[in-house]
Amino acid sequence: MWQRIQTLYLLIASGLLVAMYFQPYGTGFIILFSLALACQLLAIVALKSRVLQMRLSGLAALLLLGLQAWMIVSYLTADPRPSLTMTSVFPVVAAILDFLAAKAILKDELLVRSASRLRASKRK
Repeated sequence: MWQRIQTLYLLIASGLLVAMYFQPYGTGFIILFSLALACQLLAIVALKSRVLQMRLSGLAALLLLGLQAWMIVSYLTADPRPSLTMTSVFPVVAAILDFLAAKAILKDELLVRSASRLRASKRK
């Protein structure tokens, strides 16, 4: 479980989202990155179902990209512009890590399928 690179990607992305809880964001932002965090944690736990893992990490990445777009729009439309913090880029970094995790999960799934196909052809 922990030796897989996709688990490390998902853990780092989850850590970035947990760090965002300590910044003053609005309720809508908190709901979105809570949903993304839940998807990431479920993807870490769903070890037996690689397809579900891949879908959850992809969904988390899409939620995070939407969150980042919403943060940019709200920053540009704010009358007194708030200062940007380091955590402002965490959603896009976490989304990149989620896409990398989904790619690694797909690679594992293709490897398992090819091994199953080879085992099936040996039995004939």
